[in-house]
Amino acid sequence: MPEPSAGPSGGDTAPMPGPVGGAAPEQSPAPALRDVLLTKGYLGLLLISALVGVPVSLAAFWFVGLEHELQHWIWESLPEALGHERAPWWWPLPALLLAGLLLAPIVTRLPGRGGHVPVDGLGGPPAPPKAVPGVVLAALACLPLGAVLGPEAPLMAMGGGLALLAVRPARRAARPQLVPVLGAAGSTAAISTIFGSPLVAAVMMIEAAGLGGPRLLLLIMPCLLASGVGALVFTGFGHWTGLSIGALSLPSVPPSGVPDPGDFLWGVPVAVAVTVVCVAGQTLGRRVKVFTVGGPERAEEPRSARRTAVRTVVCAVAVGACIAAYALLTGRSPEEAALSGQATLGTLAADPAAWPVSALLALTLCKAAAWGIALGSLRGGPIFPAVLIGAAVGLACGPLPGFGTAPGLAVGLAAASTAVTRLPVTSTVLATALLGAQSPELLPLLLVTAVTSFVAGELVRGAGARRAHRAAAAHARLG
Repeated sequence: MPEPSAGPSGGDTAPMPGPVGGAAPEQSPAPALRDVLLTKGYLGLLLISALVGVPVSLAAFWFVGLEHELQHWIWESLPEALGHERAPWWWPLPALLLAGLLLAPIVTRLPGRGGHVPVDGLGGPPAPPKAVPGVVLAALACLPLGAVLGPEAPLMAMGGGLALLAVRPARRAARPQLVPVLGAAGSTAAISTIFGSPLVAAVMMIEAAGLGGPRLLLLIMPCLLASGVGALVFTGFGHWTGLSIGALSLPSVPPSGVPDPGDFLWGVPVAVAVTVVCVAGQTLGRRVKVFTVGGPERAEEPRSARRTAVRTVVCAVAVGACIAAYALLTGRSPEEAALSGQATLGTLAADPAAWPVSALLALTLCKAAAWGIALGSLRGGPIFPAVLIGAAVGLACGPLPGFGTAPGLAVGLAAASTAVTRLPVTSTVLATALLGAQSPELLPLLLVTAVTSFVAGELVRGAGARRAHRAAAAHARLG
C-alpha cells in the first residue's frame, strides 16, 4: 500500500498541526488547521492536485482501455479466428509463456524493474517518473495474457510517477514532503473508478496513511480532489470513446434480505476460511519471490539477472498450468480462472446457480495457486483476483443450511479484500459499492466479516512468523 506519511509542510507552508491540547508552555502553539489550509503552499498543492487529476486519469483511461481490448482479443477474438468456440484448455500455456518471455527483460533491465513484486502489496513510496515506462510495459505484458493479477498496482504506480512530473526535480529534492502527498494524489486519480467508485480509492488512502486528526485531513484533501476529477475523466471520456475500462463491478447481485442469526453463525467461519486461503496464497507468493529474485527471508543472495529472467518464465508457465488444470477439471473455459477476475466475478454474481459447487471449489484452488505464484513473480495488483476467490468460497458455502447465496457472496467479498489489504474499512466500503442496492441490509454482516477477517489474518500471519523464526533459529544452531 502507499504509505504517505508526511503532510504538505515545509518550504513556504506552515508546519503540520499536531494534536490539540497538551503543549508545553515553553513551546510555541501549533498552527490552527485553518491557518495551514490558507497558506500559499498548501493552496498551491490543492491546485496542482486538481490539475494533475486530468492528465493522470487520461493516461490511466487509455492504459486500462488498451489492456481491456488486448485481453478481449487474446482470449475471445483470436480463439474464434482459429476456429474455437472459446479458448481451449491449453490456451493459457502459450499465453503465459509469452507473458514470461516479454516480462523477463523488463524486470532485469529497465529502470524500476517493472514495478514492485505484487506480494509486497500495492507498492511503497511513489514510483519515480523514469520507472513509469517499465511499469506500463510490464503490466501490458502480463495482464492481457492471463496473469492472475489486477490492474490496481500498476495504475497507482503510474499515477504517482506521472503526478511527480508536475514538480521539477529540484523542487522535489528541496521539499521532500511534496513527494508522498502528490504521489498519493496521482495514485487516487489513476484508480478513481477502477474499484467501481472514486470513494473507495479515497478511503483506501485514508486508512493506508495511518494518520489522524488534522494531518489526515491535509493529506486526504488533495487525494479527494484528484480522484473526483479523475472520476469525471473516466466516465465522460468513456462515453465519448465507447471504450470499456473493465472496472470492478457487479451489474447484478443475488437478492438479499436482512441477515438472520444463521447468516452470522455461518459467516464467521466462512470469513476465516476465506482469510486462510488468501493468506496461504500470499505465503506462497513470498516463497516464489525468494525463488525468483532472492531475498532476506531466507538469507538468500539476490539472483543474477539471467537466473531471475529464467525463473520468471518458469513461474509464468506454472501460472498457465494452474489455469489449464481448472479447464481440464471442470470442462469450462480457462478464461474464468485467468486474468484479474473482473469479468468472471460479474458472471458469478449474476447467475450463481450456473456454477456447481465442484466448479467453485476448483476455481478457488486453481486460481488461488495461480494467484500465489503470480504474486511472487509477475507484475500487477493483488486485490482483484483475491476478491473473486473470496466470492467463489462464499458462494460455494451458500447452500449450507441457514446460510444463503447473497450472504455468502457478501462475506466472501469483504473477507478476501480485508485479508489481502489488511484495511477493513476500505474493504467494507468496497464490498458495499459492489453490492449496490443490497448493501444496506447486508452492512451489519459486512462489518462483522471485515473485523473477523482482519483478526484471523493477523493471527494466521503471526503463527506463520513464529514458525519461520523457530525454523531460522534451528537452522542457525545446526549451521
